[in-house]
Amino acid sequence: MKNIVVFILFASMICWMMFSPIYRHVLIIRQAALQQETDYLLEVGASGAYGYIDSAMIEQSRQRLADFGFNEESVEYMVTADNGSEATNPSAPLPRGTGLLLTMSYPYEDLFQIDRLIGMTPIGENARMSAFGVKMSEYVP
Repeated sequence: MKNIVVFILFASMICWMMFSPIYRHVLIIRQAALQQETDYLLEVGASGAYGYIDSAMIEQSRQRLADFGFNEESVEYMVTADNGSEATNPSAPLPRGTGLLLTMSYPYEDLFQIDRLIGMTPIGENARMSAFGVKMSEYVP
C-alpha cells in the first residue's frame, strides 16, 4: 500500500514538472501579446491623426488578439485620459500633451489548475492578467 501511495505522489510530481513550464510559457506569451497590443493601440490612438481610442479601434484590437488565440469577448478595455476627459470620443480628440491611458485585461483561464497536483492553490477564477500603458496625445486641432 505504501508503494502505491509513493508511486502516485511521484507520478503527480513528474507530471507537474513536465507540464508546469508549458503553462507558464503560455502565460508569458499571453502577457506579452496583451502588452504589445496595449502599446500599439496607444501609439495609434495618441498619434497626431487621432487623439483618441474609439470602439472601431478596440474591435480591430479584439480581432488581432483573436488571431493570437484570445477569446475576443473576454478582453476588457479601459480607456481614460489623465485630465478626466473622455478619451473614446472621435469628435473630441484629446489635445496635445494630454495623457491617454489604456488598461487591457484578460482572465487566466485555468492556466494554474495543474498546480493542484502538488497541493498549491491555483489563482482564483476571477483573476485577470493586465497590461497598462500611458502615452501623451500628439493631436493638434
